[in-house]
Amino acid sequence: MPGIIYIFNKERRLIAWNKRVEEVYEYSSDELSDKHILDFVDFDDREKVDLSFQKIFADGYEEVEINALSKSGRKIPHLGSGKLLRIDGEEYLICSGTDISEINSRKKTEECNELLPAENIYLNEKDKLSAKEFDIIGESDALKYALFRVEQVASTEASVLILGETGTGKELIAREIHKKSKRSNKPFIKVNCASIPENLIESELFGHEKGAFTGAVEKRIGRFELADGGTIFLDEIGELPLALQPKLLHILQNGEFEKIGSSRTIKTDFRIISATNKVLEDEIIKGKFRNDLFYRLNVYPITVAPLRERKSDIILLAEYYTKFYSAKFNKIIKGISKQSIQQMINYSWPGNIRELENIIERSIITSQNDILNIENLTPDNSVLCEDTDLEALEKRHIYKILGKTNWKIFGNDGAASILKINPETLRSKMRKLGIKKNLN
Repeated sequence: MPGIIYIFNKERRLIAWNKRVEEVYEYSSDELSDKHILDFVDFDDREKVDLSFQKIFADGYEEVEINALSKSGRKIPHLGSGKLLRIDGEEYLICSGTDISEINSRKKTEECNELLPAENIYLNEKDKLSAKEFDIIGESDALKYALFRVEQVASTEASVLILGETGTGKELIAREIHKKSKRSNKPFIKVNCASIPENLIESELFGHEKGAFTGAVEKRIGRFELADGGTIFLDEIGELPLALQPKLLHILQNGEFEKIGSSRTIKTDFRIISATNKVLEDEIIKGKFRNDLFYRLNVYPITVAPLRERKSDIILLAEYYTKFYSAKFNKIIKGISKQSIQQMINYSWPGNIRELENIIERSIITSQNDILNIENLTPDNSVLCEDTDLEALEKRHIYKILGKTNWKIFGNDGAASILKINPETLRSKMRKLGIKKNLN
C-alpha cells in the first residue's frame, strides 16, 4: 500500500499531495487545498507537531509519531517524517507517513511484551520499501573497499561501527550489512540518537510501562524489543547521553533489559550496527563516551569516505538522482549540462551525498528544459575551504604522501620520514582517521 505524501508551505498550508492523503483523511481534492497542517492532527498532539515543524526548519529533518485526524473525526495513528526543501528562497516541507492504525490496535490487545507477527511483517515491509528507494551508487576505490568490508562482516554477528562525515551514506552501508546477513528477513530498526530529546531517549530505546512517568499514558514497546531477531542501527551514537551508556552496555553484554517502570527482565536477540561522524576516541578523552562501550561497538569498523574523495562517484550519483526525481516530479530530463558536470566535479561537497541529492532535487523542480543546469554551485578547486576541518585536511595530506610512497611507511623514503613523524605515530593517525589502502 503506498504511503502518504504531502507538501506544506512555510505557513503550514497544504499545497500538494498524493491520492493516498484523500483516501486516509476522507477529504476531496477541493477540500484539501490550502488546508492547515493542524487540521489533520488530533488536539492532544498539536503541540508535538508544532515542535516537530520547528525542528525541521532548524535541522532540516524530523520523524514523529502522532494521532492524525480524519474528516469524520476518526483518530489515525500515524508515523511520519518531514524534510525541509528550499526553492528560490522559499521554504517548503515535504512530508511522508504511514497509517499504522491496524498495527497499534492489535498491539493494544496483546497482553504480553512479545511482538505480534503483524508488527514483524510491517517492520519487514517498511525496511524493504526503504531499501528499494535508494541504492548504493558508485565505482570509486574508496566505495569498493567499504563494500568489500561489508561482504567480510555481513554474515557474522559482529558489532559494526560505521565512521564518516554527515551525509556520506552511513545508513545505506548499515542496511547493506543487514540485507546480506542471516537476519535479512527480520526487522531493521533505526534510531537517530541525535534527534531524540535526552529525557525521552531511554523510553525510545527500552520502552516504558503505562504510568511510569508523567505523560506515559500507555505502554510503549522500545526499539530494542522491536529489533528482536533483527538488526538495530544506532545512528549518531556519539550523541548518546553519558548517563544512558551503562544501560546500553548492559544490553550489549547480556541481551536483556527492563522497561522504565517495570522490574521484569526482557530478553532480546539483536545485532547492533552503530554510526558516528565523531572521533569517539576523542570523546572518551573528553569524558563524554565510555571506553568499555566503545570497544563493544567498535569490533569491526567501516569508514565511508567523503564525496570529495570519491570524484568518480559524483556523476553516477547525479545521474541516479536525476532519473529518480525527474520520474517523481513527472519531468522529462534527458541529461545534465557539461558545464554543470564540470562544476560538480570541482566542487568540494561539504554536505556530501545528502547535499548533492538536495541540489539535484531542487534543480529538477525549478528546471524549465530537458537539460539540467545546476545553479549556485561555486567551484572549489582549493584544498582549503571554510567547510573543511583540520582533520579532513590532515587526512587528505596523509593520503597524498602515502600515494607518493606507494603506501610505504617505514624507511628514509617512507611516508613517516617525509611527514617527519614516528612510523607508529603515523599508524595511529591512520587508524584514528580511518585511512586504509584502496583496493584496485
